[in-house]
Amino acid sequence: MTPDQMRDASLLELFSLEADAQTQVLSAGLLALERNPTQADQLEACMRAAHSLKGAARIVGLDAGVSVAHVMEDCLVSAQEGRLYLQPEHIDALLQGTDLLMRIATPGNDVGPADIEAYVALMERLLDPSQPAARLAPPPEPAPAPIVEELPAEPEPAPPVTSEPVRQNKRMTEGGERVLRVTAERLNSLLDLSSKSLVETQRLKPYLASMQRLKRIQSNSVRALDNLDGQLKILNLNLEAQEALADARRLLSEAQALLAEKTAELDEFGWQAGQRAQVLYDTALACRMRPFADVLAGQVRMVRDLGRSLGKQVRLEIEGEKTQVDRDVLEKLEAPLTHLLRNAVDHGIEMPDQRLLAGKPAEGLIRLRASHQAGLLVLELSDDGNGVDLERLRGTIVDRHLSPLETALRLSEEELLTFLFLPGFSLRDKVTEVSGRGVGLDAVQHMVRQLRGAVVLEQTAGQGSRFHLEVPLTLSVVRSLVVEVGEEAYAFPLAHIERMCDLAPDDIVQLEGRQHFWHEGRHVGLVAASQLLQRPPGQNNDETLKVVVIRERDAVYGIAVERFIGERTLVVLPLDDRLGKVQDISAGALLDDGSVVLIVDVEDMLRSVDKLLNTGRLERIARRSQQANEAPRKRVLVVDDSLTVRELQRKLLLNRGYEVAVAVDGMDGWNALRSEDFDLLITDIDMPRMDGIELVTLLRRDSRLQSLPVMVVSYKDREEDRRRGLDAGADYYLAKASFHDDALLDAVVELIGGARS
Repeated sequence: MTPDQMRDASLLELFSLEADAQTQVLSAGLLALERNPTQADQLEACMRAAHSLKGAARIVGLDAGVSVAHVMEDCLVSAQEGRLYLQPEHIDALLQGTDLLMRIATPGNDVGPADIEAYVALMERLLDPSQPAARLAPPPEPAPAPIVEELPAEPEPAPPVTSEPVRQNKRMTEGGERVLRVTAERLNSLLDLSSKSLVETQRLKPYLASMQRLKRIQSNSVRALDNLDGQLKILNLNLEAQEALADARRLLSEAQALLAEKTAELDEFGWQAGQRAQVLYDTALACRMRPFADVLAGQVRMVRDLGRSLGKQVRLEIEGEKTQVDRDVLEKLEAPLTHLLRNAVDHGIEMPDQRLLAGKPAEGLIRLRASHQAGLLVLELSDDGNGVDLERLRGTIVDRHLSPLETALRLSEEELLTFLFLPGFSLRDKVTEVSGRGVGLDAVQHMVRQLRGAVVLEQTAGQGSRFHLEVPLTLSVVRSLVVEVGEEAYAFPLAHIERMCDLAPDDIVQLEGRQHFWHEGRHVGLVAASQLLQRPPGQNNDETLKVVVIRERDAVYGIAVERFIGERTLVVLPLDDRLGKVQDISAGALLDDGSVVLIVDVEDMLRSVDKLLNTGRLERIARRSQQANEAPRKRVLVVDDSLTVRELQRKLLLNRGYEVAVAVDGMDGWNALRSEDFDLLITDIDMPRMDGIELVTLLRRDSRLQSLPVMVVSYKDREEDRRRGLDAGADYYLAKASFHDDALLDAVVELIGGARS
């Protein structure tokens, strides 16, 4: 759906969008509850999703959706309150309800009254206290089946040589060389000092450039004196003037010769210092490097044994075992490589009889190759199996409502393969000890991203698949794009950058309080880097807006900056521990001229971006001049956890001329109220993190906000609910059950008047 289409979308279309998002929350949460039925956070998330869908369905008049969501909410609330222990049959039924809600929200669905009645009856039967299976009595825990697709957050490698204390009287030999064991901390300190010395030598370059410019100025001065001498000879100046001019020429020539000599010496010194600093850094870095083979211990046996357990013949070939990699990088590579190897055996290599029929050897081959390229460790893991069944993949995408059929049919091979990296995605119909749980490639991608790397999947039908991984040789160096924000330099690691682009003001659209632009067929949220990094907006006289498109897993956002400085390879300098965690910043570095640049923590920044987009508290970008001469409009903050309700209220108020910001719950609403000025607050009551009553109570206790008009819009229309809202400090209480356009707008006008000040 394009921004223009969404802007004019009907409530049914908006409900379909909300159902798509909330059913994903339900599906993920229920699968987690199947493993641990008492997880409070997952129970809360699922209950809130069902509650929001119930309210949204009521707004659009879908009674079937209200009935299904209501019984699901009852079940989840019972589990929260300890009156019900979720058994497999409850999870099955709740997942069935999730699918049913998605069908109800899909235009042209075939859900009839009989389907709804049957489902409600099923849930009521499961919730009946007379049923033993529904009572709070957890069954005996079965022996846990191995879940081999789940990756450990931190593998436990064998202790490296550098992890032992210093033993200066202990000498050993390794490969014919004497070995002295030192602590990892001292090696890290040595690497830090050597990296700083490498950067410091770069500071000589601007001095040398200045001296070269001074040489050119002096050469021009000599030529100017020569011209002056020629002109003065025509005038037949006296002897004293000629001698004074000759003295000036002689002194300038001597200065020029001395400058040339010292410039050559500085150039030589700079080159020598740079070479020595580079050797020092390379040597210090080499002390932390280990051969790639260190991460492969047991992998060949693992591939063989796994193949035999599956009835397959598989062989693993490894190239580049001696390739040197930073110890920290090796530790973090073990888990994703193990998973990719298991994935190749289970999903890639066919059974022997199938391979023979296809004209292949009965034994499958997996190749793992490691090499250095342009300062990166490049890993290629390929197999000669059957590749990915693209049509089956396309069908799975449609079945899981990840894309409509019409769109899925137009997806390219590259676009289809990206779905394999989504959380919870699996092509297996059945869960086995090896696969089918949907915990896999998304975790691999996440761990590679943590290493500031990237992973790409390629495949050829019938001939096999190939994973291409690129990660830094060391975490002490990062390739980055340096940009200017608020007259300060910041660096974005290249591994997280999808592209850089220039946007015209007309390319930016406003949608539900958010700014977007189109990128590769989808609308991407846009936010100013100056707002994220709390810097004053810089002066940008360009006609276009400079934007860095960053990606982390399936999240893509555009960050508007003032200027692109260029790509740099930066030596990472950790922040002082006393600073704690600095929001949106991971480390620092020095540029060639010795100036400081802060390296952006992309994952942290994406969380900040997502929060700003969801709360509607974004600075307007590239449109300030268009609004400069307009009379100020009154601002309304709408706080509601239902997308459908938020969008309905926002559209009504915008069409009447008000400026509208939105917040997704009471906590985000409170943060918005404290940081911005509004003329009216419209809030729901039942919301996660902070409900509407708490929000109004806090507001009335604040000296700056206590006079702000407040309207409560809630499904609860009993007299005691109305009294509770008004007692908390609300000026107006409107029930959603009797909600209509004029009622809301009339109430707003009654409280704050028309849209213009």
